[in-house]
Amino acid sequence: MIAKLGPTDPENSDRLIRWTVGREDENQRLDRAVPAHVPDASRAQAKRWIENGRVRVEGKRARPSLILHEGQRVVVELPPPEAAETSPEPIPLDIVYEDDDLLVVNKPPFLVVHPAPGHQSGTLVNALLHHSPNLSGVSGVARPGIVHRLDRGTSGLMVVAKNDRAHQAIARQFANRSVEKRYQALVYGRPPSPLRIESALGRDVRDRKKVSSHSRRAKPAVTEAIAIEHLPFSTLLSVRIETGRTHQIRVHLSEAGFPVVGDSDYGRPRRPPVGGEPVFRILRGIGRPALHAAFLGFLHPRTGESLRFEAALPTDMNELLENLRAARNGSDSRTLGRSPIQRRK
Repeated sequence: MIAKLGPTDPENSDRLIRWTVGREDENQRLDRAVPAHVPDASRAQAKRWIENGRVRVEGKRARPSLILHEGQRVVVELPPPEAAETSPEPIPLDIVYEDDDLLVVNKPPFLVVHPAPGHQSGTLVNALLHHSPNLSGVSGVARPGIVHRLDRGTSGLMVVAKNDRAHQAIARQFANRSVEKRYQALVYGRPPSPLRIESALGRDVRDRKKVSSHSRRAKPAVTEAIAIEHLPFSTLLSVRIETGRTHQIRVHLSEAGFPVVGDSDYGRPRRPPVGGEPVFRILRGIGRPALHAAFLGFLHPRTGESLRFEAALPTDMNELLENLRAARNGSDSRTLGRSPIQRRK
């Protein structure tokens, strides 16, 4: 039996997510709009919730195929949390902050966030359960405490919820785009600074495993970047995202002609420019996208205090930058900073 939705029900109020349909959801199907407002929710999950009466539009049950219109009010009642079944593992954690409601961790590169096909153990979730067995269960048995994710190859800051109230409060901040996220990325070439990219993203029409602007159901995405340091054939950027689309930074920068160094999925240059082979050997040595979540800011879910965290670059990116600086000091200044993609055109 589905409990009646409403803010007066103390059993449900912490599991309610509400929003008013805006322009970006106009003419969208309900089962496509719900995942955009509920972090980590899939379309299949949204469809089940709608069919089970957990989603109301203007206070009424609706069909998954309902077309939304601007100004309509939507309420989602998340299902009760499931018990976490993933096994705890004694994997070291770099904990930046911890209290009774949340953890902020500095994820190392190559660590998968939660169990998935091919990665059933050795994940961040396994490590978190060993450290803190009672995490929020809102995201399901495979993702206890996980409010947002970083790609396997991306390092940096993540917030983890210890209880359902904290999970929902932080999730709402992500959905409302009030969480401040800044990254550092090493890219090929010399992008203009500042750089602003406004390009809607979705699943690529030719390859569903990838994301691109060539999508039938693209969603708005905004990325801003400024140059921190110019290096041989590359630039270190500070990147801020207004939205949190899958692979957003990697795709936006690649489509702009400045792919992230080490990113084999989104536009690694095929060959170095003339005279660039020694530097390209350095650039190729990192073996993963040179992308780091360096800053995370949000409001504490219980106290409302503004929390701001920073994480220094990991060892592999620091070593890469030091090698590039050494190469720069011995290089012909006329060859520095030119995009290998631009040189091939």
